[in-house]
Amino acid sequence: MQSNYDALIIGGGLHGLSSALHLARAGLKPVVLEKDYPGRHASGVNAGGVRRLGRHKAEIPLSVAAMKLWREIGELTGEDCGFTPCGQVKVAETETEMAGQRARVESLVAQGHGHEELIDAKELRSLVPTIAPHCLGAIVCRDDGAADPFRTAMAFARAARAQGASIQDGARVQSIERRDGLWRAATAQGRFAAPILINCAGAWGGEIAARLGEPVPMRTQAPMLMITERLAPFLEPVLGAAGRALSFKQFSNGTLMIGGGHLGRAEPARNATHLDFAALSRSAQSVLALFPALRGLRVVRAWAGIEGVMPDGIPVIGPSETREGVFHVFGFCAHGFQLGPITGQIVAAWAQKKPMNLPIAPFRIGRFA
Repeated sequence: MQSNYDALIIGGGLHGLSSALHLARAGLKPVVLEKDYPGRHASGVNAGGVRRLGRHKAEIPLSVAAMKLWREIGELTGEDCGFTPCGQVKVAETETEMAGQRARVESLVAQGHGHEELIDAKELRSLVPTIAPHCLGAIVCRDDGAADPFRTAMAFARAARAQGASIQDGARVQSIERRDGLWRAATAQGRFAAPILINCAGAWGGEIAARLGEPVPMRTQAPMLMITERLAPFLEPVLGAAGRALSFKQFSNGTLMIGGGHLGRAEPARNATHLDFAALSRSAQSVLALFPALRGLRVVRAWAGIEGVMPDGIPVIGPSETREGVFHVFGFCAHGFQLGPITGQIVAAWAQKKPMNLPIAPFRIGRFA
């Protein structure tokens, strides 16, 4: 039997769930077709950064709009998602890095953006007292922060269902076709049809786009994260570095999370990732360079997610340029978590044919044609 909806959403990560929630809040009836379960891949296992700091300039308007939704995340989802506006800091260790950060802040200010602030070594130590003495300063976004990725995905899923959206687990899309004005998807959980199709398939978004006749040069990667044993509180903001691949924070239970871009190996066809322990060691060494007192701290677990990466480092967001009734939202290059709430709002505006006040032209899928 075939079930008819207003929108088919392929992918139950944060962007698919956010799309479902915003569509349902607008009075539409969406269904999410998720091949595993909500939050199974990148959306549920990332570092949880909620940041405007360091964004590609094309992403800044979306990121600023998303931050407004994060500050009201309880009103949107009914849960706090573990969000804390603890601040984000990007440390400079050399004069060259400091000059690069100064130039970036000046450039953003000239464009009317004041969310990134350059601070000197004294101010850095007031925020991070235990930072190594060689650090010269930083860029800071004082009201950026972090949230719990899996809690966030589950909160969006529960809120979407409460608004009337349907979420189908184990519903890998086996075939897609457009017939009689409807997109029709066959899955192991049945057949589904709707006039519009939203491609939120994450690391598999390129595969879906190719099926629809819009192939893109996307690759997959497996960003790794580590968790340490517990320590007494010493770090409040999320910390990164201008010259290192690093995302470092302390949870309320005292454990430390170490991430930032060191990669394992992804096997998307098998839903599998493999850790690279040499790369994990380099990640740990980055932490020791900034916090020498942590030498000897034990790592208790590590993991990797599967993420889709575009050649220019920014996602695909926008309508299909070859197929009617299709909207793409994928390829977030390991920094899409914070944008999740706003991409759902963008999808809902497009589905209702309402004007969008955010610039999404830089993210068009046709830029790779």
